[in-house]
Amino acid sequence: MDWRSSWSHEAFKEERAVLRLAWLAIRIVIAVALVVVPFGYAITGLHADVLMGAGCGIAIGLGTGLRGGPQSGLWTGILVGAMVGVVTALIAGLIPGNPDGLLVPPVLALAVGLIAGLRGADLTGYRDLSREALIVAVLLALGLLPAWVLQGRFEAGFLSNGSRALVAVVLLFAWVALIAGLLSHRREGWREPRPPLLLIVGAAFVPIFLTAGMVTGDFEDAQGLSGIYLALATASMIGLAAVTPAISFLVGRTVINWLEPRLRVYGNLADYLRVMWVPIGAFAVGYLTIIGLFAGFYGTLERFQPGAFSNPGTGITDWLSFAFFSALGQDFAAMKPVSVHARVLVGTHLILSAGWAVVLFAAVMSSIGPKLDQIARRLAEEDDD
Repeated sequence: MDWRSSWSHEAFKEERAVLRLAWLAIRIVIAVALVVVPFGYAITGLHADVLMGAGCGIAIGLGTGLRGGPQSGLWTGILVGAMVGVVTALIAGLIPGNPDGLLVPPVLALAVGLIAGLRGADLTGYRDLSREALIVAVLLALGLLPAWVLQGRFEAGFLSNGSRALVAVVLLFAWVALIAGLLSHRREGWREPRPPLLLIVGAAFVPIFLTAGMVTGDFEDAQGLSGIYLALATASMIGLAAVTPAISFLVGRTVINWLEPRLRVYGNLADYLRVMWVPIGAFAVGYLTIIGLFAGFYGTLERFQPGAFSNPGTGITDWLSFAFFSALGQDFAAMKPVSVHARVLVGTHLILSAGWAVVLFAAVMSSIGPKLDQIARRLAEEDDD
């Protein structure tokens, strides 16, 4: 093999890798948006709030799913992204004006907690948590950017309120990393007994910023306060800035620890569906054929015996709807069998539908049972490894 063919082979492999990542990203974006956007509009009618939740969820989901580490993957990206997006939309919808100090710290800490609690996440020190918190903070800033643009927060240019807010979001990583490390340093495998000095200095930005804002009166709540009241208000804000991320981090880590092993079963559904999609399709075809056949019988009976049904249908759509509910053993509100022939026909339809389900289920299980056992044994061996 000469260098030309070798180069073309490597280029083909790289192209396929890029396409796989693109397809993975598309699936994560679609899944997270399908979860977050309807949830957001169920809370608030403000497009910016919904965009804020969707943007943060998609950004964190993509960052988690495409990282390439042991905790990455489709389902991981969807799970983390959907949870972050839902919480962001919830906070944005419930808090008027979406103050950044009440929105960003808990969402950032929640995302770090979710990632830290994933199986295979190697966060065993302050430096690991700092790196992860910085990546999440950048992703969160990118997720908030579209909503803030929609809100007009960048109209004043580079030094606008939106630009300062984006910088503040990124700088919050040190504060969240320090809090997360203090809550994690007693866990098994933790390697750093003390936080690095540089991390402490970076985390000091938050209390210094809050104190300066209270003293200079930049915060509306601080206007008119003086002396001991100003000090108490400053201490309260700093305490809130520490407690809220701490609770969010612990909640995120606990929830993901509980959810992940229980949701991993969905990742194995693809193996079972590959075996069962043909029998499932066969069942659907047969079931729909019975419904269509009896829809014609019902319409024919009513045509030659008017009054066999109360409120009879006027077209094939009505008879198909009646046949569908009859197959499920449910009453159709707009139409009921009245004559003896109609009731016998409905009873026959119900018996055939139930019989078809029982017979086909028995046949399918006898034919695909060995294949399902092979999949179960393979998954058990992978769990043991």
